[in-house]
Amino acid sequence: MQSGRNKLYFFLLLFCLAGYIWFYTGYRSFPESGDRARIGCLIKHTTNVPCPSCGATRSAISLIKGDFAGSLYWNPIGILLVCMGVIIPIWISYDKIFRKDSLYLFYRKAEVFLRRKAVALPAILLIIINWIWNIYKGL
Repeated sequence: MQSGRNKLYFFLLLFCLAGYIWFYTGYRSFPESGDRARIGCLIKHTTNVPCPSCGATRSAISLIKGDFAGSLYWNPIGILLVCMGVIIPIWISYDKIFRKDSLYLFYRKAEVFLRRKAVALPAILLIIINWIWNIYKGL
């Protein structure tokens, strides 16, 4: 269990670091007016169709700037990403300092919970609705 926990914590911290770098890059190019930023989405640039997470960086930037409504408009997924980007490193630090496995155990329980059809299907439906909304908004 120790190696599985350490591997999970390593990858979560790596993804957080990558997210911080992506966010910082996007934040520096985000126009003050809140209009379309020059933040790249590979799927959007390749297919000319926004992906379900298009607008998440702009959403996170809006949230950090205190514009909750703008954050919801750009993409609700951005709010989730900001929360995870703050909570995960703190939780991992807590587990390391106090020699606990609480995040790892939570992850395992969440994984089992999310695999249930009654949870997975509505979650997939919400992502598809978000994707349609992104296309409709013309992100």
